[in-house]
Amino acid sequence: MSSRALHLALLALALSSFTAQAVPLPQGGGNGGGNGGGNGNGNGGNNNGNGGGNSGNNGNNGNGVGNNPQTSLRLDPDVIAPAFANDGQDVPVAGQVASLTSTNNFINFCLLSDLPLTNGQQLIGGSCNPAPIGLIPSVDNMPSSKFVNPPNLSVLKANTRFTVEMNIANMQTGFFVNAQKNYFAAPQVLNAQGQIQGHSHVVIEKITSLQQTDPTNPRVFAFFKGLNAAAVGGKLTADVTDGLPAGIYRLSSINTSTNHQPLIVPVAQHGSLDDAIYFTITADGNPPPAAGNANNAGAAGANANNAGANGANTANANNAPAAGANGANVGQANLAGQ
Repeated sequence: MSSRALHLALLALALSSFTAQAVPLPQGGGNGGGNGGGNGNGNGGNNNGNGGGNSGNNGNNGNGVGNNPQTSLRLDPDVIAPAFANDGQDVPVAGQVASLTSTNNFINFCLLSDLPLTNGQQLIGGSCNPAPIGLIPSVDNMPSSKFVNPPNLSVLKANTRFTVEMNIANMQTGFFVNAQKNYFAAPQVLNAQGQIQGHSHVVIEKITSLQQTDPTNPRVFAFFKGLNAAAVGGKLTADVTDGLPAGIYRLSSINTSTNHQPLIVPVAQHGSLDDAIYFTITADGNPPPAAGNANNAGAAGANANNAGANGANTANANNAPAAGANGANVGQANLAGQ
């Protein structure tokens, strides 16, 4: 077995019992005593610098680099989530699986996979992302969106410009980063009002019919646009400059945080944070003839049924005198027999 494979196997066995690196840190080291630990790089435990053994004084308070926990290479005990060590099976539910567990916030989780680190890139072959989820809003600040244009089930003219309009609430839009360098590369953040900072996208997919039930292929779409600007009056817009060919389409929103990750909200049970509508495009912008004929056919069928019912009633009415006449004849025959 290769050394890396052995390393991965050992880590997999130990995932549920990782020990948090939460002890005070040795300081300085690599840069020697002249810097007094202020420039310590977190690797000072090796004490390889000139005079480094005494350079790591208490000035860094165990954070590794210049009193800044955001540049430290060690986990601060104040951010350890002890519940991550619970697999959830102490309250079993039918079909429920055990959660992965960790006592050090999964800080080395990506060592368990051969996948490359996401590292700010959109890696189409898959990756492992080491960035935390980040800040989560309150239930009163969960975002929501709704399309204004095109109206749901509307009909548009083929190859003709139209504008997608979408109302959005409880989110500060206009925040986006370099999607090629910073994709999923930072946690979700909130503004001073507790709302997620981020942006949105719209995607239009062609479907076979309004009754289609087969899942679509996410790699195939007719139009995609990032809505990077801040909403104006609570509304985001995107111009479909050249329109679209005739067909039936689904329009969906993809609301995301600043670093393009899906929005994270505080509870599992919530309404959709995104919207989706359906519309049809025809050559002249009028409803498809087939739909009109189907409606007419239905009306014709209803008329035919009504005609049949009326005919039956008429026949019954016409037969009524005959029945009466027969009854009279029967009565006369009986009288004659007496």
